Amino acid sequence: MRDDDMLRRFYSVIPAGGVGTRLWPLSRAAAPKFLHDLTGSGSSLIRATYARLAPLSDGRTMVVTGRAHRRAVVEQLPELTDANLVLEPEPKDSAAAIGLAAAILHRRDPSIIMGSFAADQVIHPVEAFQAAVREAVYTAAEGYIVTIGITPTHASTGFGYIKTADPLEIASAPSAFSVADFVEKPDKATAASYLETGGYHWNAGMFVAPVDLLLKHLDSKQPELHAGLMEIAAAWGTPARAETMRRVWPTLPKIAIDYAVAEPAAAAGDVAMIPGTFGWDDVGDFAAIGRLNAAAEMSNLTVMGEGARVYSDHASGIVVSDTKRVIALIGIDDVVVVDTPDALLVTTKEHAQQVKSAVEHLKASGDTDVL
Repeated sequence: MRDDDMLRRFYSVIPAGGVGTRLWPLSRAAAPKFLHDLTGSGSSLIRATYARLAPLSDGRTMVVTGRAHRRAVVEQLPELTDANLVLEPEPKDSAAAIGLAAAILHRRDPSIIMGSFAADQVIHPVEAFQAAVREAVYTAAEGYIVTIGITPTHASTGFGYIKTADPLEIASAPSAFSVADFVEKPDKATAASYLETGGYHWNAGMFVAPVDLLLKHLDSKQPELHAGLMEIAAAWGTPARAETMRRVWPTLPKIAIDYAVAEPAAAAGDVAMIPGTFGWDDVGDFAAIGRLNAAAEMSNLTVMGEGARVYSDHASGIVVSDTKRVIALIGIDDVVVVDTPDALLVTTKEHAQQVKSAVEHLKASGDTDVL
């Protein structure tokens, strides 16, 4: 089969879920981070994800998101058809979201190769990403579940790692390696040893696989989840679709795709990896937004928000303003200020990861109106 024929089997899937609690109060349940422009590019994260996949899948793109986000997603992706918009009644983790997309696509054509790419990642240059996806498609066609591993730039403890084994020597995918193991988030010393040893990549949650192979592994390790997803997929496009989704979805187990499919498949020798040499950021906190948006010249301060009114004197950090309130910063370094009409966050870049604990406290105390 020619390479261009292979790519015509490729279908992109964009899981758009998660609230992004470390980006509160900018990101909330009703407007999660993938709906925001966090890079100053003029494009939301989900719009940018869709755009970089469009040349590869040529309209063959499916989005899986929460029912509450339907209107916003459709507004941002007007070319998305109803048949390719999958709405979750409630969050069920990545195995259910990606597995349902695979099940629906399998009923359309069992030979489809699907790729799953999160809606909230920042990637550049786009051409390097697309080249890696092409290699992943060719590798998947050889009978592998393929992950795109990110070349580590530092000893991060915030990501899981992929340990590679031998090169696979696939003609159309010269960068392909077999995967020896998926490793949980390590401590600092272990992460440093991974960088020194080599052969480890960050797990960014990007998967490319033949839908029949993915479903085979899901059936083997999570038969209850597989059966429920296949029942929903069988009703897709029929009058029974809504009733079946409403009845079956709440009964499905919650589990991540890594645990349900990727790790067991790696143990069986069915997982490969393409190294991603492109720049990648999962925009996990406000420190990341500072990295992705250049500070104003001579000020060391990044300011985001239309019409933001900020005065700075010997201050550095990031300000995100959704109000017309004047914010004055004097003699303070690496500050993070996020000002919205009903909530104000003040922290530092160093403590940006701890914003999640504030959200958990607010939820526990019943202050859910600001979440």
